Amino acid sequence: MSEPDILDQAHDWRAAGRGVALATVVVTWGSSPRPVGSQLAVDDAGAFVGSVSGGCIEGAVVREALDCIEDGKPRLLDFGITNEQAWDVGLACGGKVQVFVERVE
Repeated sequence: MSEPDILDQAHDWRAAGRGVALATVVVTWGSSPRPVGSQLAVDDAGAFVGSVSGGCIEGAVVREALDCIEDGKPRLLDFGITNEQAWDVGLACGGKVQVFVERVE
């Protein structure tokens, strides 16, 4: 799904009265599965479209997006890989990524 389709879906969810958050890749370092500008939209039921990582951090981003819908506070999330995180939430590709999450009004 391309970014305009993601924004269209976010708009449709808002028009239907749902809470919505938008997550956007704002910085990458090293190897990263998705480029800066990649987006993920999440509704208040946990449905989502798009991708900010190709899957390796999506679950954590969706959880943060749901919290953002609830409290209205934007978040800047940092994800990377350390030896301790290798099998936890992280980027197996060895890169780092920052994702900005904001509630759509």
